[in-house]
Amino acid sequence: MQRVPEPELMDAVEQAEAYAAADFSSPNGAFVEQVLAAMPRSTQRLLDLGCGPADICIRLARALPRLTVDALDGSRPMLDCARRALGAEPRDLSTRIRLLERQLPDPTLERQAYDAVTSNSLLHHLHDPQVLWQTVTKVASPGATVIVMDLLRPDSTSAAEAIVARYAADEPEVLKQDFYNSLRAAFTPDEVRAQLAEVGFSHWAVTVVSDRHLLVCGRVSADQAAL
Repeated sequence: MQRVPEPELMDAVEQAEAYAAADFSSPNGAFVEQVLAAMPRSTQRLLDLGCGPADICIRLARALPRLTVDALDGSRPMLDCARRALGAEPRDLSTRIRLLERQLPDPTLERQAYDAVTSNSLLHHLHDPQVLWQTVTKVASPGATVIVMDLLRPDSTSAAEAIVARYAADEPEVLKQDFYNSLRAAFTPDEVRAQLAEVGFSHWAVTVVSDRHLLVCGRVSADQAAL
């Protein structure tokens, strides 16, 4: 199946509310486990690109009491959901997560400012995927851990429909449609490897971690940071 790009932002309130209300505890929990296993416990500054309703940021802040997170998303309705989620957390956690309404590429992001960069389900939204990888080279400090999870494009539209039916059968129609569109917009592992090679990250690991997700994991060397 050829890639079919979708809109870069989920900027409709109905979309954001449906996404925030959906049960992503299994993939989000698995992603957080991967992040915690890959990055040093001493990590203090993390940038999460495409934070959505901030569930992953909150999970990471719970696990690491010294961690501060800059959580970036271009969708105001999605960040409104994130603000509500943070409002339900203790102040000593919520104050360590800063929400940023920004869209990539963002020239205002600090250079070499972050010990870790994470992103979940942003890559497939980008019409130019290099925007993500070039942002990583700008903002990551030397030695920073980078972990990106995204959807995996199925082989066919029927396979995409089957995945939606398997994992979103009881979800609102708007979420089902967004999920289907996102599967069609996602990349294959080989396409992601080619993207990484363009910015000198060909040694990073690209792994298929479920029937619908792939995971990218690596570290930014001193000569790759802020190129």
